[in-house]
Amino acid sequence: MLAVACTSGSEAKVDVRDSATVQADTEKASSRVLEMLGLKGKATEAGAQIAPCSGYAEDERVYRAHHPWSVYGVPFADMQKAMDRLRGELPRNGWRITKDGVDGSIAKSPQIVAESSGREFAVDVRLQKASPNESNPRDFIEVTTESACFKKK
Repeated sequence: MLAVACTSGSEAKVDVRDSATVQADTEKASSRVLEMLGLKGKATEAGAQIAPCSGYAEDERVYRAHHPWSVYGVPFADMQKAMDRLRGELPRNGWRITKDGVDGSIAKSPQIVAESSGREFAVDVRLQKASPNESNPRDFIEVTTESACFKKK
């Protein structure tokens, strides 16, 4: 899960927004991250989904858009270069990197977490090295883009 300020109901004002617009905007932010990565691999095509926003009571009806996807089918070295490129491109494109290190997994995968300048979106990007023990080993970059919390119109 992303560690961003917009995940806590007590810390941020929640705007009333149209959920379809939030989903579309989240997908645009995700597409921009793919452009910044600059990889010509294959990308999964799942769209953004609306889910309850943590830190709020269910009856408050506060949601966020969640858009997970991955890119694969290019050499691991190219993916490493893409992560390096992202470190420079995110700040140049109005994102603030809040974490640049390794995730908490056993593999200690490289991870970049960032927030957009207006904190409308957060992104979590991880470079996953294939394990030879997997039935279908494949290197990939996993990206999760999330919107700020909102109330449905």
